Amino acid sequence: MLDSLAQLPSWLVVGTALGLACSLAVAGLFVLTDRLTGADRPSGSGDSEARRRSEIRAYLGRIGEQFIEDHTVADQRVAFYLPERAVAITFDARTYFRLVGTGTAPVLVEHELPGVALGARLPFETPAESAGPAGHPAAAAFARLGVPVGAPLADVRDAYRERVKEVHPDQGGDEVAFREVRDAYTTARQYTGD
Repeated sequence: MLDSLAQLPSWLVVGTALGLACSLAVAGLFVLTDRLTGADRPSGSGDSEARRRSEIRAYLGRIGEQFIEDHTVADQRVAFYLPERAVAITFDARTYFRLVGTGTAPVLVEHELPGVALGARLPFETPAESAGPAGHPAAAAFARLGVPVGAPLADVRDAYRERVKEVHPDQGGDEVAFREVRDAYTTARQYTGD
């Protein structure tokens, strides 16, 4: 093997060795930076799901609906179950499709759906919240950020930072959606609970 390397031109061997060394150095730099900063971690679980659960809990409480969290229905684990209505609320599309036709009405909640918008998805008439947050002048801004109306400034700021990461044009997002999130943040800041 060393004989075949000796037959190669020296510029090819040196160039290949330098290219490999530079590639390893750049890869090491990326790994080190990622570990030190924790940048660009997927936000699909953790804080995002906790926020969704909190919003759904608050909404179901406002409309006076009894619910059970993390309940098993037809061998499927659902986030919320409304026992009086036989409605299962899930964040997982597979669970949703497995519950179709079981006698339980499944409702799929995507990560973009704010808790205040859940009422339109429920398979029963929900009371209007005219005196509450829906009639609030900044309700659309809070909904766009995915936080309850009148949330503290820290929650609004955190929600804005998460949403802006998802829609920023430099991250593959849309310029229009980016402006909408930025405008929603500007509006919601004026009506925070602080």
